[in-house]
Amino acid sequence: MIGKRFDREFILGGKMNSSYTIDDTIAAISTPLGNSGISIIRISGERTFEIIEKIFKPAKASNRGEKTYTIKYGYIVDPLKNQKIDEVLVSFFVKPNTYTRENIAEINCHGGLIIAKEVMETVINNGARLAEPGEFTMRAFINGRVDLPQAEAVIDLINSKTTTARKASLKQLEGKLSGKIKEIRSNLVDVITDIEAAIDFPEYDIEEVSRKNIEERLRYCIVEIEKLSKTYFQGKILKEGIEVAIIGRPNVGKSSLLNALAKKEKAIITDIPGTTRDVIEEFLEIGGIAVKILDTAGLRETTDKIEIAGIEKSKQAIESAELVLFMFDGSEEINNEDKKIIEIIKDKKTIAIINKTDLELKLSLEEVEELLPHRRIIKISAMNEKGLGKIEEEIKELVFSNEINYDNEILITNLRHKRLIDEAKSSLEEAVKLVSNSISIDIVSVVITEATNKIGEITGDTAGEEVIRNIFSKFCIGK
Repeated sequence: MIGKRFDREFILGGKMNSSYTIDDTIAAISTPLGNSGISIIRISGERTFEIIEKIFKPAKASNRGEKTYTIKYGYIVDPLKNQKIDEVLVSFFVKPNTYTRENIAEINCHGGLIIAKEVMETVINNGARLAEPGEFTMRAFINGRVDLPQAEAVIDLINSKTTTARKASLKQLEGKLSGKIKEIRSNLVDVITDIEAAIDFPEYDIEEVSRKNIEERLRYCIVEIEKLSKTYFQGKILKEGIEVAIIGRPNVGKSSLLNALAKKEKAIITDIPGTTRDVIEEFLEIGGIAVKILDTAGLRETTDKIEIAGIEKSKQAIESAELVLFMFDGSEEINNEDKKIIEIIKDKKTIAIINKTDLELKLSLEEVEELLPHRRIIKISAMNEKGLGKIEEEIKELVFSNEINYDNEILITNLRHKRLIDEAKSSLEEAVKLVSNSISIDIVSVVITEATNKIGEITGDTAGEEVIRNIFSKFCIGK
């Protein structure tokens, strides 16, 4: 699938130099650029220790040479000028028990743009080249240390917004999802092997026995695939969080609610209707899940072009949101603007929020229940921050329904995996129909092979270069 020399279009859609090979020794700054306590320059490849020998002078001459999982103190020097660049610690990792299964060294120098840049230039000038985005993890994949789901888990782990997202990514990195996928694929490969035996040795008259056995085994694989597929909604929430749109007519307290939930002045608050002209976002963590709260422009009839544009964005936010917080002004009766909004959100998961309960209640709760049947209703005072805890509790109950088991389940969190699993399931269902209808067994084998290849594409066993390129192009340089 992938040879020793990268295809010219591989990984970065043509940006990688065609002369680059996985035999090159690569280097990159693996920490964010800027003033900090330390910066880390990572080096991987056959010439790693040769380069370190040139540019690193240990404080004790007896510390020359490398021993895996050791750290040595000394100085990075420019060998041409014989000048010290920085006081450093160098970590040594001897193959094959390393991240890339190649020799690796990590230079821990002082943080700062100039220092890290000069150390990096010294490494490059003495035999390494700058790594491409994701090339360290790419090498881990090529060298068999990780498969594609584990590689994807690396970037998911880095991008985790919550502790639960981190846990889900770490499980995938540990190979729990890969193990299940490989188990299913192994079962399918065994089925194909039995079918080929029935085709190659018809004199033993085992085809009819094989048909019954094959159908049972295919149905078992379908059940296992369905279990994985059904976890995607939960996995997507863990990985990406959810969007919650605060909506309502102008001046009902939407921005006050956003500020109260965010515990900071995120949105401008005035008594003038229509103050919010754009969608304002804020991320919260509720029940271990990332929640993006969207404060939207008040929905009403208007001739103001800017406000109209804001209202359009509000409608788009409503469309994309998994949950709507529909705010009413409790100090006023329900009016036609409220009813028009109800028509817009009739098919959305909705919590009705009765705001301004610190004032005299004029709104009819019975009317709200009639207009929004089977919806949760919460009374709050955003100004006095009363009732906010109930909103968080209702969000957890309504969206998560206590269905997500963070600790024990293998979850699909990646849309690529979900698509391939569903395509494999469709192929297997077709194969079952063919078997039960006594269609030629070699045709059944072709359909099962299609499903097997889809499953293999998840782990990378049958994935093409374009798929792999797309995955690793999302990584940062240095990982």
